[in-house]
Amino acid sequence: MEPDTHIISALVEHKPGVLQRVAGLFTRRGFNIENITVGESETPGIARMTIIARGDDRVLEQITKQLNKLIDVIKVRDLEPAATVKRELCMVKVHAPSESERSEIIQYTNIFRGRIVDVSPDALTVEVTGDSEKIDAFLELLRNFGIKELARTGPTAMSRGSRTM
Repeated sequence: MEPDTHIISALVEHKPGVLQRVAGLFTRRGFNIENITVGESETPGIARMTIIARGDDRVLEQITKQLNKLIDVIKVRDLEPAATVKRELCMVKVHAPSESERSEIIQYTNIFRGRIVDVSPDALTVEVTGDSEKIDAFLELLRNFGIKELARTGPTAMSRGSRTM
C-alpha cells in the first residue's frame, strides 16, 4: 500500500441512497475513491463501508470531517494499516483446455489457498482471498494461461484485536 493511501472505515445507515451520497461527497470535493466496499455489519440496519482513498493528512482530515457531516454516517475512522486486517476476494476464469494446464492451475490455486468454484470443458473458475499483493501475484501466474474473466471486490477491512469502531 502506498504511503499516502488511507483505509477509512465508516458505519452508515443501511438504506437506499447512502452509497450515492458518500460517493457524491467525494466527487464534489474532488477526492478520488480508489476503492469502496459496502456490506451489512453485525448490527441490523447498519452497514460498514471500507473506503480506500489517497491524499496527505490534510485531505484525510477533510474527508473524515465531510463524512461525519452526512446524516446517514454514524461513525468514521481512519484505520492504521499495521493494526488492520484487510482482505479482498477475487474470482478469475482461466482458459484451461488441457489436463496439464488444469493440473498446473490447480497447483497454483492450492499454493495460494484458493478454491476451484466452477469447471467447464475449457475453463476453470477460481476464487482466492487475501491482501491485494497476494491476489496480484496469483493473477500474474495465471496470465500465461489466458484470463477469460476477472472480478475483484477490492479490499475490505477492520481493526485487529478486540478494538471496535
